[in-house]
Amino acid sequence: MSSPSRTFTALQRALHWLMAAGIIAMLFIGVGMVSTIGPAYPSLITTHKTLGLAILLLALIRLGIRLRSGAPPLPADLPAPMRLAAAGSHYALYALMIGLPLIGWGMLSASAYPVVLFGSIRLPAILPQSDAVRTVLWYAHVTLAFAFFGLILLHLAAALFHGLVRRDGVLASMAPVFGRRTTPRS
Repeated sequence: MSSPSRTFTALQRALHWLMAAGIIAMLFIGVGMVSTIGPAYPSLITTHKTLGLAILLLALIRLGIRLRSGAPPLPADLPAPMRLAAAGSHYALYALMIGLPLIGWGMLSASAYPVVLFGSIRLPAILPQSDAVRTVLWYAHVTLAFAFFGLILLHLAAALFHGLVRRDGVLASMAPVFGRRTTPRS
Protein backbone atom coordinates (compact mmCIF):
# COMPACT_ATOMS: atom_id res chain seq x y z
CA MET A 1 0.00 0.00 0.00
CA SER A 2 1.40 3.41 -0.93
CA SER A 3 1.61 6.36 1.45
CA PRO A 4 -0.78 9.25 0.92
CA SER A 5 0.36 11.94 -1.48
CA ARG A 6 1.80 15.13 -0.04
CA THR A 7 0.11 17.19 -2.77
CA PHE A 8 -3.32 17.58 -4.24
CA THR A 9 -3.83 16.10 -7.68
CA ALA A 10 -3.01 18.26 -10.70
CA LEU A 11 -6.74 18.55 -11.45
CA GLN A 12 -7.49 19.66 -7.88
CA ARG A 13 -4.74 22.29 -8.06
CA ALA A 14 -5.91 23.52 -11.49
CA LEU A 15 -9.51 23.83 -10.27
CA HIS A 16 -8.36 25.60 -7.09
CA TRP A 17 -6.44 28.30 -8.96
CA LEU A 18 -9.06 28.68 -11.71
CA MET A 19 -11.75 29.12 -9.10
CA ALA A 20 -9.59 31.46 -7.01
CA ALA A 21 -9.25 33.78 -10.00
CA GLY A 22 -12.96 33.52 -10.76
CA ILE A 23 -14.03 34.15 -7.17
CA ILE A 24 -11.77 37.18 -6.76
CA ALA A 25 -13.09 38.54 -10.06
CA MET A 26 -16.65 37.83 -8.90
CA LEU A 27 -16.18 39.76 -5.67
CA PHE A 28 -14.84 42.81 -7.52
CA ILE A 29 -17.54 42.58 -10.19
CA GLY A 30 -20.16 42.39 -7.44
CA VAL A 31 -18.79 45.53 -5.78
CA GLY A 32 -18.66 47.32 -9.14
CA MET A 33 -22.16 46.17 -9.95
CA VAL A 34 -23.74 47.58 -6.80
CA SER A 35 -21.80 50.83 -6.99
CA THR A 36 -22.73 51.87 -10.52
CA ILE A 37 -25.80 52.84 -12.46
CA GLY A 38 -23.77 53.66 -15.54
CA PRO A 39 -23.67 51.98 -18.94
CA ALA A 40 -21.42 49.18 -17.62
CA TYR A 41 -24.16 47.91 -15.30
CA PRO A 42 -25.91 45.47 -17.70
CA SER A 43 -22.64 43.83 -18.75
CA LEU A 44 -21.52 43.58 -15.10
CA ILE A 45 -24.83 41.86 -14.22
CA THR A 46 -24.50 39.39 -17.09
CA THR A 47 -20.87 38.66 -16.22
CA HIS A 48 -21.75 38.24 -12.53
CA LYS A 49 -24.54 35.77 -13.28
CA THR A 50 -22.49 33.78 -15.78
CA LEU A 51 -19.42 33.64 -13.54
CA GLY A 52 -21.61 32.72 -10.57
CA LEU A 53 -23.02 29.72 -12.44
CA ALA A 54 -19.52 28.71 -13.58
CA ILE A 55 -18.29 28.88 -9.97
CA LEU A 56 -21.27 26.80 -8.82
CA LEU A 57 -20.59 24.10 -11.41
CA LEU A 58 -16.83 24.08 -10.75
CA ALA A 59 -17.42 23.92 -6.98
CA LEU A 60 -19.68 20.89 -7.40
CA ILE A 61 -17.10 19.20 -9.64
CA ARG A 62 -14.33 20.11 -7.22
CA LEU A 63 -16.29 18.78 -4.24
CA GLY A 64 -16.87 15.49 -6.05
CA ILE A 65 -13.17 15.18 -6.86
CA ARG A 66 -12.26 16.07 -3.27
CA LEU A 67 -14.60 13.37 -1.94
CA ARG A 68 -13.12 10.85 -4.37
CA SER A 69 -9.42 11.80 -4.20
CA GLY A 70 -9.20 13.21 -0.68
CA ALA A 71 -6.56 15.66 0.48
CA PRO A 72 -2.99 15.34 1.64
CA PRO A 73 -2.70 14.80 5.40
CA LEU A 74 -1.99 17.82 7.55
CA PRO A 75 1.38 17.85 9.32
CA ALA A 76 1.41 15.50 12.31
CA ASP A 77 2.62 18.27 14.63
CA LEU A 78 -0.23 20.67 13.72
CA PRO A 79 -2.07 21.62 16.94
CA ALA A 80 -5.65 20.40 17.32
CA PRO A 81 -7.18 23.93 17.21
CA MET A 82 -5.43 24.59 13.88
CA ARG A 83 -6.69 21.25 12.51
CA LEU A 84 -10.22 22.18 13.56
CA ALA A 85 -9.87 25.64 11.99
CA ALA A 86 -8.59 24.10 8.74
CA ALA A 87 -11.51 21.66 8.55
CA GLY A 88 -14.10 24.27 9.50
CA SER A 89 -12.80 26.85 7.05
CA HIS A 90 -12.82 24.36 4.19
CA TYR A 91 -16.41 23.35 4.96
CA ALA A 92 -17.34 27.05 5.03
CA LEU A 93 -15.51 27.75 1.75
CA TYR A 94 -17.36 24.94 -0.04
CA ALA A 95 -20.68 26.00 1.51
CA LEU A 96 -20.18 29.57 0.27
CA MET A 97 -18.91 28.56 -3.18
CA ILE A 98 -22.10 26.55 -3.64
CA GLY A 99 -24.52 28.58 -1.53
CA LEU A 100 -23.83 32.09 -2.83
CA PRO A 101 -24.63 31.29 -6.48
CA LEU A 102 -27.77 29.41 -5.42
CA ILE A 103 -28.89 32.32 -3.23
CA GLY A 104 -28.24 34.72 -6.13
CA TRP A 105 -30.23 32.52 -8.50
CA GLY A 106 -33.05 32.26 -5.95
CA MET A 107 -33.01 36.03 -5.42
CA LEU A 108 -33.34 36.68 -9.14
CA SER A 109 -36.08 34.06 -9.40
CA ALA A 110 -38.01 35.63 -6.50
CA SER A 111 -37.65 38.99 -8.28
CA ALA A 112 -39.14 37.49 -11.47
CA TYR A 113 -35.91 38.64 -13.09
CA PRO A 114 -34.78 36.24 -15.81
CA VAL A 115 -31.45 34.55 -15.33
CA VAL A 116 -29.98 35.00 -18.79
CA LEU A 117 -26.32 34.14 -19.27
CA PHE A 118 -23.91 35.00 -22.06
CA GLY A 119 -25.17 33.55 -25.33
CA SER A 120 -28.82 34.00 -24.34
CA ILE A 121 -28.91 30.86 -22.19
CA ARG A 122 -31.92 31.19 -19.93
CA LEU A 123 -32.07 29.33 -16.61
CA PRO A 124 -35.39 28.32 -15.07
CA ALA A 125 -36.67 30.08 -11.97
CA ILE A 126 -35.98 28.09 -8.81
CA LEU A 127 -38.35 30.06 -6.57
CA PRO A 128 -41.74 31.70 -7.13
CA GLN A 129 -41.95 35.48 -7.29
CA SER A 130 -41.99 37.06 -3.83
CA ASP A 131 -40.80 40.51 -2.81
CA ALA A 132 -40.30 39.35 0.80
CA VAL A 133 -38.18 36.34 -0.23
CA ARG A 134 -36.20 38.49 -2.67
CA THR A 135 -35.38 40.98 0.10
CA VAL A 136 -34.24 38.27 2.52
CA LEU A 137 -32.11 36.63 -0.18
CA TRP A 138 -30.58 39.96 -1.23
CA TYR A 139 -29.46 40.67 2.33
CA ALA A 140 -28.19 37.10 2.70
CA HIS A 141 -26.28 37.33 -0.60
CA VAL A 142 -24.59 40.60 0.32
CA THR A 143 -23.82 39.59 3.92
CA LEU A 144 -22.45 36.19 2.89
CA ALA A 145 -20.37 37.79 0.12
CA PHE A 146 -18.64 39.95 2.73
CA ALA A 147 -18.20 36.91 4.97
CA PHE A 148 -16.76 35.02 1.99
CA PHE A 149 -14.28 37.82 1.36
CA GLY A 150 -13.19 37.69 5.01
CA LEU A 151 -12.85 33.91 4.87
CA ILE A 152 -10.75 34.19 1.72
CA LEU A 153 -8.43 36.61 3.50
CA LEU A 154 -8.11 34.18 6.42
CA HIS A 155 -7.47 31.32 3.97
CA LEU A 156 -4.72 33.35 2.30
CA ALA A 157 -3.22 34.29 5.67
CA ALA A 158 -3.22 30.64 6.77
CA ALA A 159 -1.59 29.56 3.50
CA LEU A 160 1.14 32.17 3.93
CA PHE A 161 1.60 31.16 7.58
CA HIS A 162 2.12 27.55 6.52
CA GLY A 163 4.42 28.52 3.65
CA LEU A 164 6.51 31.25 5.25
CA VAL A 165 6.43 30.58 8.99
CA ARG A 166 5.84 26.87 9.58
CA ARG A 167 7.32 25.76 6.24
CA ASP A 168 5.48 22.49 6.66
CA GLY A 169 4.48 21.68 3.08
CA VAL A 170 0.81 22.69 3.40
CA LEU A 171 1.14 25.64 1.00
CA ALA A 172 3.26 23.56 -1.37
CA SER A 173 0.55 20.89 -1.51
CA MET A 174 -1.71 23.29 -3.45
CA ALA A 175 1.00 25.24 -5.29
CA PRO A 176 0.84 25.26 -9.08
CA VAL A 177 2.92 22.52 -10.71
CA PHE A 178 5.75 24.88 -11.65
CA GLY A 179 6.16 26.12 -8.06
CA ARG A 180 5.32 22.98 -6.13
CA ARG A 181 7.66 21.41 -3.60
CA THR A 182 6.97 17.75 -2.93
CA THR A 183 8.60 17.58 0.48
CA PRO A 184 8.24 19.96 3.41
CA ARG A 185 11.18 22.08 4.50
CA SER A 186 12.92 21.14 7.72
